[in-house]
Amino acid sequence: MSNKKILFAVGTRPNIMKLAPLYREFKKHTSFELYVMHTGQHYDFEMSKVFFEDLDLPDPDFYLGINKSSSIHQIAEIMKKTEEVAMNLRPDMTFVFGDVNSTMAISVAVKKIKIKLAHVEAGLRSFDRSMPEETNRIIVDTISDIHFVTEKSGIENLKREGHAENSIFLVGNTMIDSLVYVLKKIHPVNDTEPYILLTLHRPHNVDIKENLLNILSAIKEARGNLRVIFPAHPRTKKNIEKFGLSDFLNDFEIIPPMGYRAFVKLMKNAKLVITDSGGIQEETTYLGIPCITVRDNTERPITVEMGTNTLAGTSKDSIIRTIQKVLKYGKKGKIPPLWDGKTAMRIRKITEEIL
Repeated sequence: MSNKKILFAVGTRPNIMKLAPLYREFKKHTSFELYVMHTGQHYDFEMSKVFFEDLDLPDPDFYLGINKSSSIHQIAEIMKKTEEVAMNLRPDMTFVFGDVNSTMAISVAVKKIKIKLAHVEAGLRSFDRSMPEETNRIIVDTISDIHFVTEKSGIENLKREGHAENSIFLVGNTMIDSLVYVLKKIHPVNDTEPYILLTLHRPHNVDIKENLLNILSAIKEARGNLRVIFPAHPRTKKNIEKFGLSDFLNDFEIIPPMGYRAFVKLMKNAKLVITDSGGIQEETTYLGIPCITVRDNTERPITVEMGTNTLAGTSKDSIIRTIQKVLKYGKKGKIPPLWDGKTAMRIRKITEEIL
């Protein structure tokens, strides 16, 4: 096996979190040659390099430096540079993660030169084609050779779309592997003053003034006396100022984007998390923290059906009602099957059998 090469390809913060446990597991238990490629889609230091450090990953072997540009230019550049790396390296398998532009662009590039492709977090569907991520997921799953699935809905979706059953593996969630890993490094917090943790980044919520105003004003109205801590994505903060909504910057405790370990500590001790992120729906379910997702749908239905997540929609009234209800009654949940911190081990064993 020593001459087999694996390329792990990432582009954003969530990708790095999903990659980290796999890299450590493969490094410790296999003789595969391992390579990491980072496209640079998340160009901010706090959204990239610090996550490698927090999760004990080495610097990437290949850094493509693709950052600020339109989605189409970004995708095209990632494809071109991925082709160069893959043609020279000729990996036996490339792993991609999640649903961002980098994931889709890398996948198309490596399949064009006939390299085996494994998709970690396959099969998730929001059934909302207006989301760029939904298009990315469908394209990546369509051309992947191996589908590593986090929850039962992923299996159902892939089978319905006609994927071969022997390509689909329910393995659990490497995002939870990373969470378990980092939780061991976090010290208890003595400050017990309750707070709401807020994150917003999806274009539908932050690039349209009316939607952003609805969300921020609903939270302000429904929070009661609770502090709202808001690690603001750079684009979100820029839009708040551009849309003339800067008064909200005084109502909430705005802090810069955080490293993973610091963010998990903040999330673990929150009374409530309000988000539009996919991964945070999963992390709060594992932690048992009530989560409100300000979206009309989720590609992670198990977090609502079994976990602590509640969909609030995006209208002001709906968000207010949901916040008030969850603050009053909470939302208890269970940890989904195989979300046990051992997903990377299962993926490694399957990969060894395939290669």
